[in-house]
Amino acid sequence: MTAELTVYVIDDDEAVRDSTAFLLETADLKVRTYESAETFLAERDRAPGCVITDVRMPGINGLELARRIRDSGSNEPVIVITGHADLPLAIEAMRAGVIDFVEKPFDDEVLLGSISRVLGQAEGALSAEGQRREMASRFDSLSQRERDVLLGLVQGHPNKVIAYDLNISPRTVEVYRANLMTKMKAGSLSELVRIYLTLHPA
Repeated sequence: MTAELTVYVIDDDEAVRDSTAFLLETADLKVRTYESAETFLAERDRAPGCVITDVRMPGINGLELARRIRDSGSNEPVIVITGHADLPLAIEAMRAGVIDFVEKPFDDEVLLGSISRVLGQAEGALSAEGQRREMASRFDSLSQRERDVLLGLVQGHPNKVIAYDLNISPRTVEVYRANLMTKMKAGSLSELVRIYLTLHPA
C-alpha cells in the first residue's frame, strides 16, 4: 500500500477513532481522524486516499456522507463500518457509492484487507489520472496547425488529403506529423490516435 495515500477515519466515538487510527498506523498507513462528517467535508484540498466512516453518527451520517462525496464528483472510495443491525442501511449506503462495508465487531485483518483493496483501486485511479494530465499537457503544447494535422490523422486521412484540406504541401504535413509524434511522445500512429481518443472520447 502506498504511503502517498491517506486513510480518513470519521467516527463520533473518540475511543473507536483512536483505536482504528492506531491499527492503521501500525500497518504503516497515513491516517487522519475526524469526529464528524461535517468536519471532514469542511476540509479542502485533501490528499488522495479513502474514507472509513461509521454508518450511524449524529448530524450527517455515513450514508449521507457517501452520497455527498459521490455528488461532489470525487472518486474518493468509502468504506462504512456497521453493526449487524445496520446491515440494511449499509446496503443502502453501497447503493450510494460505498465501496465496501465491515461489520462490527470486526477482525483487524478484515478491515486492513478491505483498506488494502480500496487503496489499490484508488492508487490505480490516481495513476490513470496522472497519465491523463500528462497527455493533456502534451496536447496543450501543440500549435493550432499541429492540432489540425492531428485531427486529420485521427480521421484516417492520408497526408495528401490533409495537405489539400489545410492548403499546405504534403511535405509540410510530414514535418507537422513528425513534430506531433515527438511532442505527444507517441511511438506509432496508432498510439497517437489512442492518446487523442483518451483525451477526446467520443
